[in-house]
Amino acid sequence: MSDDPTAGIPTGIPVGVPAGAEAELPLFPLQTVLFPGGLLQLKVFEARYLDLVSHCLRTGSPFGVVHLRQGRDVRGPDEDQVRIDTVGVLAHLQEVDAEQPGILRVRCQGGRRVALSALRQRADGLWLAHAAACADDAATAVPAELAASAQALGRAIESLRAQGQHPFLPPHRLDDAGWVANRWCEILPISGAAKQRLMALDEPVLRLKLVDEYLRGKGVV
Repeated sequence: MSDDPTAGIPTGIPVGVPAGAEAELPLFPLQTVLFPGGLLQLKVFEARYLDLVSHCLRTGSPFGVVHLRQGRDVRGPDEDQVRIDTVGVLAHLQEVDAEQPGILRVRCQGGRRVALSALRQRADGLWLAHAAACADDAATAVPAELAASAQALGRAIESLRAQGQHPFLPPHRLDDAGWVANRWCEILPISGAAKQRLMALDEPVLRLKLVDEYLRGKGVV
């Protein structure tokens, strides 16, 4: 038996593959939702995920971030109660810092969505799934009737910047319906289940339309 704890972790779906490409993918289940193009900060301390980050650094491969529909992904007696959604997003490492021995601060960028099936768990607790790459959102102009939501996001970005907060990775594509919808989804005070449903939609204009309806209902636009 290999003494390398990362032995047997698949490399997953690489960058630039066409939609429909398939591979086995290591997963990081979370009670949050990562969106394509989004920024994710993680504090990693469990051995299985420290090993996963080490593996991804060495191979340059992504892992899958997937929403926990039920339970907590912590080793323990309630682990069999974990329920995981079936659409996730590839997470590409940007920065990894050792905060202290055994703890890593990790910064990731969301990539392509992936459809997950045949989930299984290794003896060390790491989740794996068969993953098929979904099509990226087509670059689609913001329709005129939804322009107010894009403009409101621009104002929100400026307000956050004035407070020293930079939650979105550049470039800021305020003319792209999918990008605008995704960024709103990341900051809206809605449930993880609602965010998951919006992320999984493969029509960016519909996603933005639903966000626009929510914003109008709250008097934001």
